[in-house]
Amino acid sequence: MSETLQAADADQETTEERSSSNTEDLLVQEGDIAGDYLEQLLDVLDYDGDIDLDVEAGRAIVSIDGGEELEKLVGPRGTVLEALQELTRLAVQQETGVRSRLMLDIARWREGRRSELRELGRSAAEKVLSTGEKVRLQPMTPFERKVVHDAVAAVKGTYSESEGEEPQRRVVVFKEQ
Repeated sequence: MSETLQAADADQETTEERSSSNTEDLLVQEGDIAGDYLEQLLDVLDYDGDIDLDVEAGRAIVSIDGGEELEKLVGPRGTVLEALQELTRLAVQQETGVRSRLMLDIARWREGRRSELRELGRSAAEKVLSTGEKVRLQPMTPFERKVVHDAVAAVKGTYSESEGEEPQRRVVVFKEQ
């Protein structure tokens, strides 16, 4: 009987390894498709940029770094970047038939924005702790809200929720009771 259980455990581990490997392969494929799509875009625009592909936390990450003109592809508050990310996700979906959660960063904008948002979340949580009053932040993209929620969660005694409808959805920070 124990041999049967061991064989079943081995089969389950092999299935899980295959599933994990298939997921990783799909994410690498997503990154490759996105890289090709973005490379064509850069060629059309005649912009210089180095495309880096990675897989982190169960999603394909595509980064473009390089020339000064890349800032134009970020736009005010990342609006152009968000639009390009969505177009890239659609290009990937068209090729794979699967909805992509791909993350695009251009000129390290998301990296810098992530630092700003962590500080914003931390300071809002500290303000809530000192005043006891909830704090409503400005409307944000889903990416921005996620970073703020994570920063608030790291401050003991506070929590956050999102309220409103896109594009006016915002984070509200509360003191735990």
